[in-house]
Amino acid sequence: MIGCRERPPRPPRPPRGRLAVRSLRDYRGGMNGSVWNPEQAAAAARRVVGANDYLTLATADAEGTPWATPVWFAADGLTQFIWVSRMTRRHSHNIEERPEVALAIFDSTTPVGEAEAVYVQALAGQVDDLGLGAALAVFSEKSLARGIREWVEADVTGDAPHRLYVARATEVFVLDPNEQRVRI
Repeated sequence: MIGCRERPPRPPRPPRGRLAVRSLRDYRGGMNGSVWNPEQAAAAARRVVGANDYLTLATADAEGTPWATPVWFAADGLTQFIWVSRMTRRHSHNIEERPEVALAIFDSTTPVGEAEAVYVQALAGQVDDLGLGAALAVFSEKSLARGIREWVEADVTGDAPHRLYVARATEVFVLDPNEQRVRI
């Protein structure tokens, strides 16, 4: 596993507002009746992650103000999602203050009613020195496969403006054909 600075996880917050009328179980993968078995759900999630270059990264600042931004990413399976960002960007600051993030990966060109998406809850942070080599290998492999340059340590350390970030999944979901959320 690629390392990042460790922070203790925050306890989950209960739903608020209109969402409060639904059970928290509905948002934690407690749905029954999926038409997919676990292998089908995992295969669908891998297909979506492998077919897309961008994910939507949702962060919040220390006061809880939300921010969502697209980032070009590389995945290490369905457990780690790696991207490069400038340290001065709002989402980078938010991650330093509050490492809990959410990710959505989907093809925005898909016709309505045919979309597949992967939803991830994760803890994010800058990749630490111990995990840098492995994270760069994953990120550079995808970068090169897409005809983009290789990334090296000098690009994301020292005086470089960019840093490598990783989101380590705590929960991963995919929607089945009946729009049932299925935990991976």
